[in-house]
Amino acid sequence: MGALVVVDKLTVSAGSATLVDALSFTIRPGEVLALIGESGSGKTTTALALMGHARRGCRISDGSVRIGDVDVLSLGARQLRALRGRTVSYIAQSAAASFDPSRSILDQVVEPACLHGTLPRGEAELKAIALFRELALPEPETIGQRYPHQVSGGQLQRLMAAMALITDPEVVILDEPTTALDVTTQVEVLRAFRRVVRERQVTAVYVSHDLAVVAQMADHILVLRDGRMREVGTTERLLAAPQNDYTQRLLAAARPATRTAGTAGAGAEVLLRVKGLSAGYGARGPDGKPAVTILEDIDLELKRGQAIGVIGESGSGKTTLARVVAGLLPPSTGTMEFDGRVLPPALRQRSREDLRRIQIVFQSADTALNPSQSIERILARPLQFYRGLKGEPLRRRIDELLDLVKLPRTLAERLPGGLSGGQKQRVNLARALAAEPDLILCDEVTSALDTVVGAAVLDLIAELRRELGVSYLFISHDLHTVRAVCDEIVVMRHGRKLAQVARADYDRGPHHPYYEELARAVPELRRGWLDELDRARPALVA
Repeated sequence: MGALVVVDKLTVSAGSATLVDALSFTIRPGEVLALIGESGSGKTTTALALMGHARRGCRISDGSVRIGDVDVLSLGARQLRALRGRTVSYIAQSAAASFDPSRSILDQVVEPACLHGTLPRGEAELKAIALFRELALPEPETIGQRYPHQVSGGQLQRLMAAMALITDPEVVILDEPTTALDVTTQVEVLRAFRRVVRERQVTAVYVSHDLAVVAQMADHILVLRDGRMREVGTTERLLAAPQNDYTQRLLAAARPATRTAGTAGAGAEVLLRVKGLSAGYGARGPDGKPAVTILEDIDLELKRGQAIGVIGESGSGKTTLARVVAGLLPPSTGTMEFDGRVLPPALRQRSREDLRRIQIVFQSADTALNPSQSIERILARPLQFYRGLKGEPLRRRIDELLDLVKLPRTLAERLPGGLSGGQKQRVNLARALAAEPDLILCDEVTSALDTVVGAAVLDLIAELRRELGVSYLFISHDLHTVRAVCDEIVVMRHGRKLAQVARADYDRGPHHPYYEELARAVPELRRGWLDELDRARPALVA
């Protein structure tokens, strides 16, 4: 049974800045409280404080946290080590970053039980296998013998849940545990998490920016902004009748509306034509095929001024398609034409003009932007390379690019580490626009952003398309996002193109069964959606 959690006037500071400001709430035993808000609102900072932890440079400066009879903030270092992983467990957003790649999965899952002395090694291994079964993992008796890189993202997320639950904690913190997963995998992980939380009756804190996911998990929702509570209430009441303006904006952003950007007419010329495209990784055999084939026989046409979305689950070949078009991965077979002429397959074979006209915006702005260079230097490089700008014209164009993506010009002097996730993604987009391209390949550009910031980026993409006539190949696992900005949707699975759906037919069937499956797997912003999905069809396989 879960424990009572009482937080009173919790304050977390970083220097002179207040990250969490006098926050108070109560979670009754066995209930799930969701912490909702945009990036930087204090969600994770609050969740970590429940374990008596503050990140580097931060400190818990005031307030109290009680779990059952334990005053968490009065504990010493040794007592906190005994609390963490035993009384309170934490499931992080990135399972891949949380596991040691050099150790087997089972060895890591049983470690909390061995460290806290709750079970001897043999019994811990048996309990781990039982948890694998409970979390609907494949081959529960043997999956623990694998290493982290040998399982899928959804499986690794559930394995981390097994690690958190093996000590039978009274409180579990789930920090954005499904954010990076595709929709079909997300549903399976969400289903598994909800089942174990309910059956074990643990008290849970679910940190997320996705209200549709929260609606399936939480009994109550607490809305945070700038470290302050804006609203708290039951999930049903808050979804049906939000009282705070910010909560209303969050709900509006969670229901993405179609962005009007003008569509390519029937007579518009074809900008990109892909025919019979296949590609993969590894050494090529005598037949020219790579050791691992990712894309097979892809045909695609993209007209000037058009936006085409590419959807599919993880491993379907979406990003590989973008990498091939960008020249980062030469195809093994097939041809590409751009604006009526053959496009060389490899980056090194393409002219500077070819490179300028096709730009790619990567999923993770954190890794795409050089952390040691200022925003001004990052934007200057393509302007110098493609346009030969320098001096005052260069500085003026950098200011124009920042204006274009709606960032203050004062950010030019900052390093990427001083920007929020949404700001970094806008810089990523501005760098692509600096080349004045005809085609931008957007690879999951909103998947790591909260709903409000993600909606703003979608608005920006539609506006730039309308004003500049840029074409987009928009890659995503989020069907709602793709429908909001694209004229057509290409559906991929296992490296093959299964269907192509026009905007006029989005809501008209019949469609390919896999498209229908993806559409059903997108969480709806209402209570009971997951229950209805469980009753209507068999379990998905992650």
